Amino acid sequence: MVRKSDRGEDTCMQRSRLFQLSLALLTILVLGGALAQRKVTVLCSVALPWCEALGPAFRQATGIELSFVRLPSEEALARLQTDPAKPVFDVWFGGGSNSHYQAFKNAYTQFYRPKAYKDLQQEAKNAIGPTFIPLYQEVLGIGINRDALTKKNAPIPQCWKDLANPAYRGLIQVANPGTSGTAYTFLATLVQLFGEDDTFKFLAAMHKNVSAYTYSGVAPRTALSRGVAGIGILFMQDMVEYQKQGYPIEIISPCEGTGYAVGGLSLVYKAPHPLEALEFINWAVTPEAQVLAFKAGFFALPSNTATPLAPGVPNPQGFKLIEFDAKKFASPEVKGRLIERWTKRIFSLPR
Repeated sequence: MVRKSDRGEDTCMQRSRLFQLSLALLTILVLGGALAQRKVTVLCSVALPWCEALGPAFRQATGIELSFVRLPSEEALARLQTDPAKPVFDVWFGGGSNSHYQAFKNAYTQFYRPKAYKDLQQEAKNAIGPTFIPLYQEVLGIGINRDALTKKNAPIPQCWKDLANPAYRGLIQVANPGTSGTAYTFLATLVQLFGEDDTFKFLAAMHKNVSAYTYSGVAPRTALSRGVAGIGILFMQDMVEYQKQGYPIEIISPCEGTGYAVGGLSLVYKAPHPLEALEFINWAVTPEAQVLAFKAGFFALPSNTATPLAPGVPNPQGFKLIEFDAKKFASPEVKGRLIERWTKRIFSLPR
């Protein structure tokens, strides 16, 4: 015979078990929902193949989903400016130092020190200070087509100031600093090396040797690869990309030293997924993440000094980097004044 009290105890136990089971199921659902919602949204300003490689690799490393929108640096900066109080993006990946510095200055982004910060290139950290995180360095160099120079009996240049030699008449291509970050880096590098007045004297002499000021910074490599130009002024990784395709381009690091641009990585201010954003940033500066650039055909110098370099990537021990002041030359006042002076004093000169 079952007593009422026994039946009551059984009922209580059943209710307790049902409650515990319900609580366990609810916990699983909540945790599952939380895990399913873990995501990060990236504003990506590098080449599309590199942007596309980020999601699968990051998901495999962390389980977090990644979506991205690809925009060039200036357009990315404008996008962040549209609604800084309610941003759509968590992280800005890649793009020029000028734009990242402006984003930081305008409080669209904030500085975060990743776990591997001590392993990042010291030159890049010195150049930008605690404004954004260096992701890669685009080092400036002189590209040559040896056959094109030989046909004109022109010597192989070793220094920036060699480019004023009349033997190079019509053999040089470089971009317009008003439209190209590469060319503006060249202008800023010369000003740091020689001072402003001497730089413009040199540029006036070199101007006679320039066959074209291109709109895009990478455009001179096409003329260089075909022998239409004998000398091009470019970021080294853009020339490495063509070298790997078999074009006869050689890279020279100028004897006086050379400047560089710092590709940026920034945490968006008020990021909608802050924890996931920090996980992405910490992952993005690891060697495992940075080698994705090489697989995507981008051969700039990675910021993490422990990242194994792909064959052909410029080795920092093989050239002399100047102490580049990226913050100074990113300021609109300095940049605007230098470009205006170049346009009036150099671009307008007859050749």
